[in-house]
Amino acid sequence: MRIIFWGTPEYSIASLDIFIKSKHEVIAIVSQPDKKRSRGNKLIPSPVKSYAEHESIKIYTPEKIRGNIHFINELKSLSCDLFIVIAYGKILPKEILEIPKYGCWNAHASLLPKWRGAAPIQWSLMKGDEFTGVGIMRMNEGLDTGDILLEEKIKIDDNDNLSSLTNKLSILSGKLLLNATSLIEENIYKNTNYQLNKQNNLGREITYARMIEKSDFKVDWGDEAIEIYRKIKALYPRANTTFRGKNLKIIKIKVLSSDEIKNEKYGLINNNSKPGIILAVIENGGIIISTKTDPIILLEAKLEGKNISSKKQLIQQLKPSVGQYFSD
Repeated sequence: MRIIFWGTPEYSIASLDIFIKSKHEVIAIVSQPDKKRSRGNKLIPSPVKSYAEHESIKIYTPEKIRGNIHFINELKSLSCDLFIVIAYGKILPKEILEIPKYGCWNAHASLLPKWRGAAPIQWSLMKGDEFTGVGIMRMNEGLDTGDILLEEKIKIDDNDNLSSLTNKLSILSGKLLLNATSLIEENIYKNTNYQLNKQNNLGREITYARMIEKSDFKVDWGDEAIEIYRKIKALYPRANTTFRGKNLKIIKIKVLSSDEIKNEKYGLINNNSKPGIILAVIENGGIIISTKTDPIILLEAKLEGKNISSKKQLIQQLKPSVGQYFSD
């Protein structure tokens, strides 16, 4: 099959690599334009473009795709069988969806129609979902509304964060996309049928995973402890607070259980403080902070201008005192 691959971030690379190494022919790659991603305003290519440049594959990085007649005509000239789309970053208009002979196929990192949109992995973790997965759908003009060809469900482990879960789903996306391509190919050449399932028939709630905004990264100590814990995992490693006027990225915390709160080693005489107050400093342990509900213990963080540190080293960096306040 002659394939044009659409993708932009690191997440897309596992799928691209699988197709490059498969029997199929990746004839071109479409990615987002180079962007200023560093302090020096230097233009940096997307991870997919950087990867593709080492594979000697034709690369397109159009500033716009809707109404771009030159780009659309260029795509048509390539006589493509399939478009494979994973985290490209824009909704493809009808004029582009109609170009490949056998359709445009997308891997979406959720159990659709739950978490349609830009940040399904983050919101799945943020809301404490027990399961997630990947669905392969035939694309239409809607936002992740196409019919599902294949889907695989996985459990979200207790220790999963954005990095680990993204890696799992990236690998799964590539595997399912390749399987989907084989089903489509069998349908064409062996006269077999594949079944598409409409999302409305799957019996699931429709929810939307809006894009993560800058304000989302701020930890609100007035939230419940479990909400703070989920946010730190969902936005790893960028959830942050402020301590003594400096930014502090929170890498890892633990919610203290009722038994741990009563444990004398934590020295929690009073847990009725307003949220964000340091309740105790545990040598070789961490910093205990109040929330709306249970206290949490800060285990690992990155202070502005410093490397990531944990437990004893973190305490030495911050020099915290009981009663001091973390702001949001």
